[in-house]
Amino acid sequence: MYRHYTKTFYIFARIFFFTKKIALFDTFLPNFAVEPSTSVVGSMSNPYTKIEFLVDRLKLHRHTASKYLREIEEIVVLKEIKNMNLGITTFLDKKPKIKKYFPQAITLLFIIFIFGYFTYNARVNMDTRGIDFGLRFLGEEASFDISFSLIEYSGASSYARAYLVGLLNTILVAVIGIIFATILGVTIGIARLSPNYLIAKVSEWYIEIFRNIPLLLQLFFWYFAALRALPLPKEAINIFDIAYLSIKGLYVPKFVWTNFSVFLFSIVAALVAIFFVFKYARIQQEKSGRRIPAFLISLGIMIVLPLLTFLIGGVSLTFEHPELKQLSKTIYNYIGGVAIIPELMALATALSLYTATFIAECVRAGIMGVTKGQKEAAASIGLTPGQILRLVVMPQALRIIIPPTTNQYLNLTKNSSLAAAIAYPDLVLVFAGTAMMQTGRAIEIISITMLTYLSISIAISIFMNWYNKKIAIKEK
Repeated sequence: MYRHYTKTFYIFARIFFFTKKIALFDTFLPNFAVEPSTSVVGSMSNPYTKIEFLVDRLKLHRHTASKYLREIEEIVVLKEIKNMNLGITTFLDKKPKIKKYFPQAITLLFIIFIFGYFTYNARVNMDTRGIDFGLRFLGEEASFDISFSLIEYSGASSYARAYLVGLLNTILVAVIGIIFATILGVTIGIARLSPNYLIAKVSEWYIEIFRNIPLLLQLFFWYFAALRALPLPKEAINIFDIAYLSIKGLYVPKFVWTNFSVFLFSIVAALVAIFFVFKYARIQQEKSGRRIPAFLISLGIMIVLPLLTFLIGGVSLTFEHPELKQLSKTIYNYIGGVAIIPELMALATALSLYTATFIAECVRAGIMGVTKGQKEAAASIGLTPGQILRLVVMPQALRIIIPPTTNQYLNLTKNSSLAAAIAYPDLVLVFAGTAMMQTGRAIEIISITMLTYLSISIAISIFMNWYNKKIAIKEK
């Protein structure tokens, strides 16, 4: 690490000495044990005469002036650097704590300097051009509507509220995409290694087709070719008299809860209980080798605890079904229930199908990374193929699967910004699009948007790295 800083110093020193070439000769000439004649001394004002004198006295091969000057520079600079480096090394060896954090501190200071320089430069340029910078606009009225929102929003809401709507819509499509892409990717990855020829080939074709078509084109296909070809609400596709699919989107019943907080508390309690069940099962298996049916126990807990809230907790649930209403002479639409807009459906479908291909390859690589001997050993003790995959192969394969899969989760989250192409109201369309055009606050809005995506990506990375360490096989 210290060599890198020494080299950097060396480069700057060479630049300095390059501008002081003639002065170097005046310094070095008295060190030579010669008695130059009067004529020679008198001619030392000429730099080329100085070079000729030094070459002749040193009996060296005649070089070009630039090369010889460079050799002299290197001698001086390297000598000074050596002395300085020895001093720094001696000091750092005596201070182990400083030695540990010294490179990090230098690097951090350098980054702060660069960031501060560009920030200051940008600030000066903005002041020169009369550009105001600030976040006061976030409290102003947005004056535009958003077609889809998870929270209450109207044109009278602030730009901060619009930002929150776009953020929640982005997180929604990212979560949906990650869940479905993971399920589909794991399934396809395992299916590609199936001994059944048809299943393996279908999985391979799926991967090769969806992986090699650009995501934007897939998004256009699902939105313009598939969903926009659906019938009008009056002729909507009836799904078991529960849901209705039309060009306006998918309409499903809405849950209407009573004492929902009690039900939510039961879900949290069930999850905590399931955590301890799996932990106890793992400890017992390590101690005695006896397996406890943790999955069945957890399933029972997840069913029983919420059910008790309906029986004794005063929790009730009703459904608000969507109904077809005539809004005008020729316009019909469904009122009530929950409407899933076609933009969300197209975006989630395209992201899931596209990202699942890469996750499938990660899963396949992870499974193939487990040695054949592990599978044969598991089969020799009577485990079924399903048990071998679940208990032996996958726990070891996860160490290989998780790191590249994390990259795919990050790509999916960032690729959700393509939603602007089909007018899905995500963060880019709502905040970096409409809000920026209305306010003209390009620097502030783009900075906030970039920082938001960076924060979401870092949060995903932190969680996946934690999970990767959690499942890592540790020697005891």
